[in-house]
Amino acid sequence: MRRLLHTPAGMLLRRIALLYAVLMLCRAAFWAYNAAQLGALPQTGLRQLLGGALLFDTASVVYADGLFVLLSLLPLHLRERRWYRNLLFGYYVAVNSLFVVAANLADAVYFRYTQKRFTADEIFFADNDNSLQLVGKFMAENWYLVLAWLALTALLAWGYGRRVREESLLRRGWLYYAGGTAILLLAAGLCIGGARGGFTRMTRPITLSNATLYASDNAQANLILSNPFCILRTVGSAGGVGYRKFFPPEELGRWFTPVHMPADSAAVDLSGRNVMVFIMESMSAEHSAHLRPDLYADRPEKGFTPFLDSLMRNGLCFRRMYANGTRSIQAMPSVLGSIPSFRTPFVLMPQSLGASRQLPAILADKGYSTVFFCGSEHGSMGFGAYARSAGIERLVSREDYEARHGKGDFDGYWGIWDEEFLQFAGEELASLHEPFFASLFTLSSHHPFVVPERYAATLPKGYTRIHRGVAYDDMAFRRFFERFGGEAWFRRTIFVFVADHVSSEKFAPDTREYPGNMHIIGFLYTPDGALRGEVDDIVQQLDIMPTLLGLTGNDAPYFAFGRDVLNEPGRPRWSVSYDGRFRALTDRGIVSFDDTDDRQTQGPPVSAADSLPGRFRALVQQYYTRIEQKDYTVHD
Repeated sequence: MRRLLHTPAGMLLRRIALLYAVLMLCRAAFWAYNAAQLGALPQTGLRQLLGGALLFDTASVVYADGLFVLLSLLPLHLRERRWYRNLLFGYYVAVNSLFVVAANLADAVYFRYTQKRFTADEIFFADNDNSLQLVGKFMAENWYLVLAWLALTALLAWGYGRRVREESLLRRGWLYYAGGTAILLLAAGLCIGGARGGFTRMTRPITLSNATLYASDNAQANLILSNPFCILRTVGSAGGVGYRKFFPPEELGRWFTPVHMPADSAAVDLSGRNVMVFIMESMSAEHSAHLRPDLYADRPEKGFTPFLDSLMRNGLCFRRMYANGTRSIQAMPSVLGSIPSFRTPFVLMPQSLGASRQLPAILADKGYSTVFFCGSEHGSMGFGAYARSAGIERLVSREDYEARHGKGDFDGYWGIWDEEFLQFAGEELASLHEPFFASLFTLSSHHPFVVPERYAATLPKGYTRIHRGVAYDDMAFRRFFERFGGEAWFRRTIFVFVADHVSSEKFAPDTREYPGNMHIIGFLYTPDGALRGEVDDIVQQLDIMPTLLGLTGNDAPYFAFGRDVLNEPGRPRWSVSYDGRFRALTDRGIVSFDDTDDRQTQGPPVSAADSLPGRFRALVQQYYTRIEQKDYTVHD
């Protein structure tokens, strides 16, 4: 056993384990220093908190020591040379002392002032003339953390085992190289999984917002995070808060404000009703013969959403609903938080962990139970992490479905087939405390465009690869309504249907360019017909949260970049997005600009008295101002 522990792989495991211990000690110091802001450690969720911490620590270890792992396991006799071993020792102590220990302990001080972890953004501010002076001042004021840094560095140097003579089990011949190569490849695979946060195809590389999956609030999510993960994971969005200020602060609110003051009376009062939001994968408007009859006039197949079309005809249909982004992860904050994404998806920005009051949290404070359904793995694609940060109490995923119904309904790619998962969601909704807020993200109408084998011959093939999957989801919704339509909770529910973005598969020429490539399905439906009619104004995903708050009787100010379609006639009727330029689609044309020129509009000319270009620039400035402040709430 001793000989096994002294092999290169055995010594590497010892050194990596030591890093985990050091990171946990740094986390303990972080919590002790910021206990007032972070709150007491949870009594029931401590195990989950530690599990999340290990996940992010693994990513930090890989980011900081991936090269060290490679050099330690290199299947060459070179690694047995004294100078090579000294090089590895120096790398391990120096890099981890500065990049792991110092960065995490500095976070303890930094967080108190900024309420965010140290990220790549701070690198852009490190060239201030007084940076060294400030560092010296903070080190003097927090001398005990400096002592902790020195002590942990000494622990790394001592625990490294420099004097242990490493010996491979296979010392010579082809077995030495073959065995060493196999171990190296295994370690490389583990590192890739550790950096991504998992090994399945559904796992996207974890980002800062994923910490909310393991914490009860955003403050404790910051406790889970660790560096160098926070630094390297945000390099791509570093400096993203930089923006052009078109208006002085005292004038900005007169052009546009995200603070809403609810009207004294609502157009329709549906207070106390349940709310169910279906976010539908890739449901372009062109799939619907009701929204785009012009596309199907001379075609044998008249659209691929006949059931959804029937609901639109009997509900409140938004004929011109537009997405605020082109990615699923951009749709979540747009729909549930009325927060857009411009240059960088909002949830991938470290500032997204700032204080917010989004739709689920507001309704939860009014006594609603809140739940988010997604048939993919727990934590995949960032959906659950965002839902938790928005105020969702309970997450229901593939694992929950399979615990009850077995593993036979996995589609082989993304998650549980939508038909079965919708049925499961209805079963869960029946057991919820009312009123409830629920949201469900569908999966099946997505690449690789497959449907269950039993439907392959009966569903229409359509004109693009996605149409069969769209027809499958339409059928899945029909069967959900058929099964649960008679339930009491169902009759008391406001149903919201909205796509996350348009499909990658398009057949109408005008859907291949802006604004047609943002036109999606969106409507509200109530079983008792309380909401009926059509809205011909431009509506966007950002408008869903304000409209639902108006319908459910909210009487308190709230923060949102959209408008209450039924109660706020004074707010702009537009859809905002970013595709290399900031764009706002309006009835007058397209307002378009970037930070470097003064071109404002395309389409019909806008008169000098028209304030839309100015209001749109004010919206963008308000957005980045709040990003900079890390605050998405109504200021006192």
